[in-house]
Formats: sequence, C-alpha cells, structure tokens
Amino acid sequence: MNQKIPKTLVAHQQSKVLELGYEDGSTYRLPFEFLRVLSPSAEVRGHGPGQETLQTGKRNVSILSIEPVGHYAIKPTFTDGHDSGLFSWDYLFELCTHQEELWQEYEDKLVKAGIDRDTPMKK
Repeated sequence: MNQKIPKTLVAHQQSKVLELGYEDGSTYRLPFEFLRVLSPSAEVRGHGPGQETLQTGKRNVSILSIEPVGHYAIKPTFTDGHDSGLFSWDYLFELCTHQEELWQEYEDKLVKAGIDRDTPMKK
C-alpha cells in the first residue's frame, strides 16, 4: 500500500488553511476555499460528466470541524453548511501536489461562465 497519509493535519482558522505534513518532511497548505470549491461531493461534482456545479462565493468559508472517516478519509464541515465531501488521503495528496493547476482550472471555468469567485451561489 503506497498511500500518502498525512502525519499531521492542522486547520488554521486565522489564515483559513489546512496544513498537511507528510512522513518525508513535506508540508502543504490548502486554503479552505480551495477545499470547498473542489469538494469531491456529488453536490459539487454531480453524478456524472457535465453535472458539476461551479462553486462561487466561498472565499470566506471556514472549516467548523473535521471528522475522520475510517482509515482512508476525512470529512470536513464548512461554515456554509457543506459537509458531504469525503476527502480520501489520495485525493488530498492530489490536491496538495496539483494545487496550482487545479486552481487555474477553477479560475478558467469562472471566466468561461462569466462570473468571479465572489459571485453568490444561485439557490
């Protein structure tokens, strides 16, 4: 099993980042907004290609709590009520190691949709 499981996991409320430390000494900082807009939940991703919901208005979101899910994931509860995303260790590591490209893809989707990241979500 070659799963990258963080040795440390710290939610910094002031700076709104989740810090993950790994066995090899590497440390990553994932902004709460980044985690929220890239949540692996069906609410965000949909149930298939083309069913994604572009997340906006999440700049000031915080994490209220983080629950472990077995030995394979965490489930954060965000201040906007979102709590259905299960972040597996593999997915978190992917977010850590591809943060710049994933954020750029998100920003490109916003431009294509003609909105910005602070546009309130439609109900």
